[in-house]
Amino acid sequence: MPTPPLPDAPSPEVIEIERALTRITYLGTRARRHERLMALAGVPLDRAAVALLRQIADSEPQRPGELAARLGVEASHVTRTVQQLQKSGYVTRVPDPDDRRAQRIELTDAGGEAIARIREAGVRGMQAALSAWSPEELGQLATLFHRMVDDFLAHGVDEEGEARPAPPGTA
Repeated sequence: MPTPPLPDAPSPEVIEIERALTRITYLGTRARRHERLMALAGVPLDRAAVALLRQIADSEPQRPGELAARLGVEASHVTRTVQQLQKSGYVTRVPDPDDRRAQRIELTDAGGEAIARIREAGVRGMQAALSAWSPEELGQLATLFHRMVDDFLAHGVDEEGEARPAPPGTA
């Protein structure tokens, strides 16, 4: 199915949504915030390692190239990060059942525990920040966020606003 063309002039609402997402992204990628989150979780990992662990935790074991495609990074970045995570005992390589010459990456028990602690620390911080919101407001926000992400994946729009194919298994 061809990708529909982007509208000529975005609506004021979409402009405000883009601004809010930019602010959220900035807040979520600040080094100080990451360091605080890792300290709370008791896990000494950099941001790239955490992103990779989250991706591995949310899927079946995948080949490094598949992980790179899902994260939108070069395969060499994933290879280096997997090596670091493997040395730390967070991931292991297992044979690919479809091609015994290839390997897939999966979490170890230590990796699963680490990502659980990271997520718990993140959720506690989010709970504190959103404590004044009603359960209904939180439910609406969650529903709308999921819908927005699903629509982004379905339309395959990247950061530059250019259409691209959705990653395998996401649309």
